[in-house]
Amino acid sequence: MKQSVYIETTIISYLTAWPSRDLVRVAQQRITMDWWTNARAHFDTVTSELVVLEASAGDPEAAAERIKALESISMLTVTEEASRLADNLIHAGAIPSVASRDALHVGICASNGIHYLLTWNFKHLANATLRDRITDICEESGYAAPVICTPDELSEVME
Repeated sequence: MKQSVYIETTIISYLTAWPSRDLVRVAQQRITMDWWTNARAHFDTVTSELVVLEASAGDPEAAAERIKALESISMLTVTEEASRLADNLIHAGAIPSVASRDALHVGICASNGIHYLLTWNFKHLANATLRDRITDICEESGYAAPVICTPDELSEVME
């Protein structure tokens, strides 16, 4: 059985974005494309209606490209269980209240038993100073926390 990967909004954004002038962003876009092409098949990929909502915002042409990329991915819904876990993460200070959607991404993953949360969000998700607290709150709430990582981290598992 394949392990599951939740595709968070930044992944779809970097996958479909116009090439950046920022060298770090260019590298992240390339890594995302490589992961999408070469490693994605090794996992069961899922996303959520929250990602669709976030991906639908902004420039209509860019949003259409993001939504098209999401079409072939299984969709998870936002449940009361996921919302409750997101609230726990915020109230415990594992994720700041200004990042309630990020907390909900974690809640969706954990409440559905998703193994990995794939993201380029270093501020509130793939952040070394927050990871342990996120894991602790998920476990205290009765869930296994997803491994929050970037495509290059998950690709190394495949090599």
